[in-house]
Amino acid sequence: MWFRNLQVYRLPVPFSLDLATLDEQLARGPFRRCASHEPASRGWVAPRPDGALVHALGGQWLVALGVEQRLLPASVINQEVRERADRMEGEQGYAPGRKQLRELRERVTEELMPRAFTRRRTTFVWIDPQGGWFCVDAASQGKAEEVIEHLRACLDDFPLTLLHTKLSPTAAMADWLAAGEAPPGFTIDRDCELKAAGEEKAVVRYVRHTLEGDEVKAHLAAGKQPTRLALTWDERISFLLTEKLEVKRLAFLDVLKESAEQGIEHADEQFDADFALMAGELSRLLPQLVAALGGEADAAA
Repeated sequence: MWFRNLQVYRLPVPFSLDLATLDEQLARGPFRRCASHEPASRGWVAPRPDGALVHALGGQWLVALGVEQRLLPASVINQEVRERADRMEGEQGYAPGRKQLRELRERVTEELMPRAFTRRRTTFVWIDPQGGWFCVDAASQGKAEEVIEHLRACLDDFPLTLLHTKLSPTAAMADWLAAGEAPPGFTIDRDCELKAAGEEKAVVRYVRHTLEGDEVKAHLAAGKQPTRLALTWDERISFLLTEKLEVKRLAFLDVLKESAEQGIEHADEQFDADFALMAGELSRLLPQLVAALGGEADAAA
């Protein structure tokens, strides 16, 4: 139970929704398998097998959205449509028109959908009602919005805003690289991406490369802006900060994972130990990251 990415949102503090109400309202949208005619389905699943829809531990909550999709590539549909269109042309003596092709595509999709394989994935969400954090383990904001959309459909009221800081991540990362020094509590690692603002949008990427010295500063002086920067917090968590204030490639260092494994005998105990440790560390990391970015800004501003 270790998140790999964070799409970070804010809840009002204190958070008015209690655990029992959240669990009850999530039950309005449980996961079900795709029907034969459906391209996709989604709904809430228990984060831990045979558990509740909200897994609560030490005041921290964990929920999970299950998504099932039918895999029907456009290339398969196009091939079948072409073959049938060729047969229609031979039978009627002329090529099918635009309307016929559209109807043919719809019919082919409807016929092939029940035979398509399905793929299932689960997206986890950590909720800290006391600290006001709502974090989705998703690599893109689109995947996070998928979770939030279903959440809003189930809950009577759910005030949620995207995290905003007074300094943009781009400006802050540029300052850190130019000074050759990370903010207190952080260290700069060896991965970075710099992008020019011109029409060509030239990109320079450093991977496992020292970021000290004049080379990176020369790119900054030439107008390139950092869009990604690898950082380590408190020698405990490493991650990649992006220009969109996303936290990616989240890695909890071995010292943390080893402490979570001490004295654990059962899988359920390990799940709880991992979740408790992860939530505790993230609830310390996020305020310090926000402080390094100048503090939290009003979302409306």
